[in-house]
Order: sequence, then structure tokens, then C-alpha cells
Amino acid sequence: MKLSRPSFVEQLERLAYNYCEKKFLLAVSGGVDSMVLLWLMHELKLPLEVAHVNYGLRGKDSDKDCELVQRFCAERSIPFHLYKCTAADKKPDGSIQLWARELRYNFFFKLLEDRKLDLIVTAHHLNDQLETFLINLSKASGIKGLSGIPSNKNRVLRPLLSFSKEEIYRFARAEQIPFREDVSNQKSDYLRNKIRNEIVPKLEGLNTAFIENFRKSQAYLSEANDFMLDQVERLRQDLTISENENEITLDREKLAGAHPFARYHILDGFGLHNREEQQKIFTAASGSFFYSDKWQMEVRRNTLIFKAKSLPTQADEIILEATDRIDLRDLIFPSANKTWEVDFAKVALPLRLRSRRSGDRIFPVGINGSKTVSKFFKDEKIPILARYSPKILADATGKVLGVVPYRQDRRSLPDDKTINKIYILL
Repeated sequence: MKLSRPSFVEQLERLAYNYCEKKFLLAVSGGVDSMVLLWLMHELKLPLEVAHVNYGLRGKDSDKDCELVQRFCAERSIPFHLYKCTAADKKPDGSIQLWARELRYNFFFKLLEDRKLDLIVTAHHLNDQLETFLINLSKASGIKGLSGIPSNKNRVLRPLLSFSKEEIYRFARAEQIPFREDVSNQKSDYLRNKIRNEIVPKLEGLNTAFIENFRKSQAYLSEANDFMLDQVERLRQDLTISENENEITLDREKLAGAHPFARYHILDGFGLHNREEQQKIFTAASGSFFYSDKWQMEVRRNTLIFKAKSLPTQADEIILEATDRIDLRDLIFPSANKTWEVDFAKVALPLRLRSRRSGDRIFPVGINGSKTVSKFFKDEKIPILARYSPKILADATGKVLGVVPYRQDRRSLPDDKTINKIYILL
């Protein structure tokens, strides 16, 4: 698909109803994709502001990226917001990409609220979509994962998803749009870069129309996923005996007799993701309970009663008061009747109780080395649904302090140099 002002407007109209009345926050790195996005949005005279994150990972090159974006905005009187990483934003031992993504989206959503803006706009494009498809394909993803990056979800718009990187470069040259190249993208040290630099060129070499054909295939997959979700929701409604804002009752016998695909996705919608654990629901005795992050499910004879959990937070994260004693017993169910001790000097306040995130890593007490939290779950054979819904206790930098209520991280344990302790009641 050729990138032009009319084709870009067509994508905006498809993604955002009455887009001219919206106020936008653009995520702009200084690369060709985001600079073309910024140029197009500005040319359309849309109300917008710009957010840029300087991670400082590439030294002077990072600063030059920032200077380009800041200068472009200043020349056009576009409000510019900068987040510059400091020592307080401790870089993890694990995935830099996941750390950077979490950091920038936290910044974007805070700006969205503080500046009273409507939507975040990012410059993801068709080649990003292809790379994500291949990554998810290698992980045995289902149709949802293969459908790729959503074009409009959680107040984030991606209007360039239908346009290839080559089209974006062509447009930038034609309109003389300034941009900078990130030379680190030429290295194949990360999976995504390896796919971009080595695998995609070979696929395009097999068929010159490969990227355009992929765009069409992606559209078909997205349509199929939308249809599947619609049919699953219709079936869930047919199985629903009663429903209100906080409680849903399903017919267990009818759900057990449904197609396995539909049965999995109905329960998946309640946060019950593991297929083996799902099967236990249909053999569990009346009075059994199962838990996900947001739902408590009770087996009551031939029904399944889902009750929404009530936690004092609007997101998947609870900020904990900075005291020497933090009581989590009302925030985990059931309580574990144990106490963790944390060295006050080894953590950054405030502490947070949150859901598990991709890339979380724990240094478990009693075990040498470290492992991802997901691997910890598997190794410890922690049931995903039964008994507890695990939470992550972390400090202000994102460092994991423990998997609540199962295992503490040894990095925050008190030692003979400890002066003050924080007691965590579980």
C-alpha cells in the first residue's frame, strides 16, 4: 500500500471515530517511522503533543536523536515532553527492550492523563507487524498472537501498520522529512533484529510481493480473530445463567460439552489461561475455588460462579505506603500467614504489588542464580488457578522483591549490616 496523505487519513478515519476532535500524544524517537508520523499529523493540523524518551543507551547518538525531535517541535510550536533516563531508572540484568517498553509507556500514559489528551499514537509499521508475526509463530502462538500488533487498543493508535518500511522511507525522501538512523538496529544481537536483518530479506527475495501479500494475510487473520471472539462471546452469553456487574454464573455442564477451542477461550476471558488447570474445573467437587488475577470462581454443583475481585486500584499495580510494616493480607486471598523481612537500604520506595510482567526475573531464596518468574512458576510447579493468584512485589525501580506469597528474592534480605527493616505481612 502506498503511503500518502489521503491513504494515511483513510487509516486514521478507520481507527478513530471523529479523529479531528481528538487530542493526540505522539511517541517520537527521531527515526524515520516516527518522524514521518509526526510530519503527517502536523500537516493535517491535528491537536498534538510529542513525547520522547532518551534512554542514554547510545551516548551522543541518543542526544542527537533528542535534539532533532526537540528542534522539529520548537520550529512548529508543538509541545514537547522529554523523559531522560537517570541512574534511578536502573537498567535490568535481563531484557533491555522490555524494560524500555515499560518505562516509555508509563511515561506516555502519565502524560495522557496529566495533559488531558485522548490517544497515544505510535509509528509501528508493516515490517514491525511481520517481525512480530514471526516471533509469535516461533512461540506456537494461537490466532490472537498471529493477528499481530493491534492497530487500536487501550487508547493507543498505530495508523502506519498497513505501510511498509520501504514506503515510509520513500515518503520521507519525497517530502524531505529529517530523521536519524539507529545504527544499533543493524546488529543482529536480538531476536527481532536477527529476523529483520537476516530472515525477512530472504523471504522478500523469494517473492517480490511478499510484504504486500503478508499485509493481506494479516488482514484476513485479524478478521478471523474478530469473528472468533464474537462467536465465543455469543456462546458465553448462551451459557450464562445470570449476570450483573460483579458476578457471572455459567452452566458448567454445557460449558464442558462445548468445543474445546470455545471452552478454552471462554475461560481464558476470565484470566484462566492454562489448559491443564482448566480441566480441573470440570472434575472439581462442589465448593471448590479457583482464582485468577481479577476473578474468584466457585464450583457450585452444575454451575460456575465468577466473582470479580475488588482491589483498591484502577490498574494492575498497587502503590504501597512506605512504612516499616506493610500488611498485604487483605490484598492476597487467602492469606499465607507468613512475614518477609526486607532491608530498607536495599530497595527504592515506594514498593509496589502488581501482576507478573514479561521479563520479570527473581533471585529466589534458597536457589543459586536467577530465573524468569515464568520459569520459577514452572519449576516450583505452582498451580496457576488453584489456591493463590500470584503477585509480584517490586520496588520503585521495578526490581522484583518476591513472588507473593511463594518466595522472596534474596537480594533484598537483611544481613549483618542492616540497620532498618521493612516487615511484609502475607
